[in-house]
Amino acid sequence: LQGPYVYALYSAYGFSESAIMALFVAGYAASGVCSCGIGSVADCFGRKKCCMAFCIFHMIAAITMHWNLYPLLMLGRISSGIGTAILFSCFECWMVSEHNSRHRFSSSLLSYMFGLNFCAMYFVAVLSGLGAQFAVDNTQLSAVQGSKMYVGGFTVPYDISIALLCIGFALIALLWKENYGDGHKSGQLLICDALRLLIKDPSCRRLCVIVAIFEGSMYVFVSNWTPALQSQDIQPPHGLIFALFMMAAMCGSSVATLGRSMSPRRQLRFILLLCVLSFAVASRSACGAVGCCLGAFLTFEFCVGWYFPCVGILKSECVPEHIRGSMYNLFRVPLNVLVLVLLLTHIGTELRFAICSFLLSFAVLATFGLVGVHKQPLPETAVEVASSP
Repeated sequence: LQGPYVYALYSAYGFSESAIMALFVAGYAASGVCSCGIGSVADCFGRKKCCMAFCIFHMIAAITMHWNLYPLLMLGRISSGIGTAILFSCFECWMVSEHNSRHRFSSSLLSYMFGLNFCAMYFVAVLSGLGAQFAVDNTQLSAVQGSKMYVGGFTVPYDISIALLCIGFALIALLWKENYGDGHKSGQLLICDALRLLIKDPSCRRLCVIVAIFEGSMYVFVSNWTPALQSQDIQPPHGLIFALFMMAAMCGSSVATLGRSMSPRRQLRFILLLCVLSFAVASRSACGAVGCCLGAFLTFEFCVGWYFPCVGILKSECVPEHIRGSMYNLFRVPLNVLVLVLLLTHIGTELRFAICSFLLSFAVLATFGLVGVHKQPLPETAVEVASSP
């Protein structure tokens, strides 16, 4: 709901492209800083609690979007960045722990679970994009008399997202059980354990490179797809385009579920090759050949949907349970550094996409070093899954 209209709303408020990029940079910087510690916090104090905190941070971010006040919008981006760091680590850690440790389901079912999870998520995202477009088309963005507060138009999807986040918060609080990493260690010790494994294990290092490059490229895409598809003739239907992106991603996640006979490592290699091609095409067509650029973006979103179930399986095999949250967030530190470098340098959208295509070719090479991926043995006190630490 929020994704399609971030850039569009900032632009409607009259901010320049450099000011908008500064807001995106603030969000990614907050996510990068938060990534250094949020995993350890989740492992120590509970992943369920952190998932509930995600709802709160994103509600704050959505509320700030109603004000045409740059400092308040900056606060919203920082809050959104913190929430994003939680979103891409704590939810997955909670699910993997419940699957493997509490319920002791077969590891072969985890691939199916990831595929089902992402397929359902993208289906809901398609409906969200269409619903957001309908809401935006039928309301007018306007200022509340005598204030800097705006309602209607591009702000309506944020109101809907606040309501859904409240529902999500209540469902997590009532239905989820808490789980932890190693409750006997402090957050600092868990980070040290994760760093030692990252240094010693070649598979973890290569996986870190793949995650940083692919997901870094994904965030560059998120920040640049709106201006890349701008047209002089007509205002792009952002919600409809986003729904198309999510439909492509849903198809990708379905392929991941149906293609379980092929190893996740081989699937990942093919995904990254497609991404190299799609960013190369986008770098030649952005801000010009809109149809060709949209096709490249849809190909990339297809790869995004295919990528997350595959990399989720590889991470579940490589990373021990007691440091799962800490390691997942360590993977995100170079990711955020990459995004910040690409957004802070004043280069064009086309060149950013070309750099992403070049970097993704290195990620393809890193997949050849994942031959030794295996499930790490857990120490005796590695996992504490209980209702209280």
